[in-house]
Amino acid sequence: MTFSDLKLNTPLLNALDDLGFITPTPIQEKAFNVVASGKDTVGIAQTGTGKTFAYMLPILKNLPFSRQENPRVLVLVPTRELVIQVVEEIEKLSKYINNRVLGVYGGTNINTQKQAVAEGLDILVATPGRLYDLAVSRVLQLKSIQKLVIDEVDVMLDLGFRHQLINIFDILPERRQNIMFSATMTHDVDALLNDFFKTPERISIAVSGTPLDNIDQTRYNVPNFYTKVNLLVHLLNDTETFNKVLIFVAYKRMADRLFEKLEEVFHNELCVIHSNKTQNYRLRSIEQFKEGQNRILVATDVMARGLDIDNISHVINFDTPEFPENYMHRIGRTGRAERKGASIVFSTEKEQEALSRIEALMQMEIPLIELPEPVEISTELIEEERPQIKEHYNPLKSKAEDVPGPAFHEKKTKNKKVNLGGSYRREITKKYKKPKTRGDKNYNRRNKKK
Repeated sequence: MTFSDLKLNTPLLNALDDLGFITPTPIQEKAFNVVASGKDTVGIAQTGTGKTFAYMLPILKNLPFSRQENPRVLVLVPTRELVIQVVEEIEKLSKYINNRVLGVYGGTNINTQKQAVAEGLDILVATPGRLYDLAVSRVLQLKSIQKLVIDEVDVMLDLGFRHQLINIFDILPERRQNIMFSATMTHDVDALLNDFFKTPERISIAVSGTPLDNIDQTRYNVPNFYTKVNLLVHLLNDTETFNKVLIFVAYKRMADRLFEKLEEVFHNELCVIHSNKTQNYRLRSIEQFKEGQNRILVATDVMARGLDIDNISHVINFDTPEFPENYMHRIGRTGRAERKGASIVFSTEKEQEALSRIEALMQMEIPLIELPEPVEISTELIEEERPQIKEHYNPLKSKAEDVPGPAFHEKKTKNKKVNLGGSYRREITKKYKKPKTRGDKNYNRRNKKK
């Protein structure tokens, strides 16, 4: 398929021709008709697969010329760098189209941005915080928004923008098309979909061009966290085979927990990255891993998003990702540039269902390897693995009969008095006969005559 097959109008085709683009990527091909139809859309595809064009091509094709001042398309992204990048991409596509595009983000003079907004625009690209500031100031009117695009939504939620997104949803028109793109699927992303999207159509693209043939995939069935640590230590002790290892974990707390356990054995050989670490710490960790100063890198899905590191010998999935697209994203870090790579996944009994979904997506079974004899099977459980015990006679929610009732004794006489505004005020009113109604000047005169 070529871009001509998508029945784009001439200005868009000319712009694509200038850029030298002939064939759409899988996400662009699959998303075009769905986004163009006006349905709520969720696209899962790795960064670098052309997601910006995937949602902007159908939007620009159906965006008529207008002189109105308020924006009709809103694109939300997590960082200022991404605002600049998306604006540049839209401007490339709009080379032969008469539309107005503006990017706004924090850390710069808001008054300059207010002035730019007041001049009128069609497409607004913004970070959530700055967008909300502009909307609250009443300079930016969102009543004309027809299409809302949330790009890199998993990063946005991981950086703590959920409440700001909800505030923005509250001030947007109810009748709009919601479009969301993400590289990974998480529970937070899924919850956002269920709360605010209307029966969205999902488009899932495995890592574009993932060379599955180049990656040797294996798996272990492991009972619990501490046994996983024991197995991991056993494997990593083979420094010749496991010479550059990227270890994926599900969330930040698990990353810190695993780092602490591995540090006891491997000391300066490893580093960790997740969103709670400072920017300098993350950059330093990635640089040390790239240069080979650290042999092992522990990372969460979101933080490893843009990693483009050569010669990773192994990707180890310390946990089995619940969403199969995340697994594809993870293993795509190895076996790059036609080199051989290896992927290992650890699965507990609870994670078997997630493993089945991964195998269904790849249409293949991952070979199972027995645990090596030297690996100790631990019986110790972490907090998340312990069974939740609820006491039979101590339910979490109190019953109606447990609610305390009113006091059983009568109030004392002095406590039954009603405050009438003080005795002095009552005496003055009685003496001077103040008017009953404001402005009734003749009231006192009538009473004197009587």
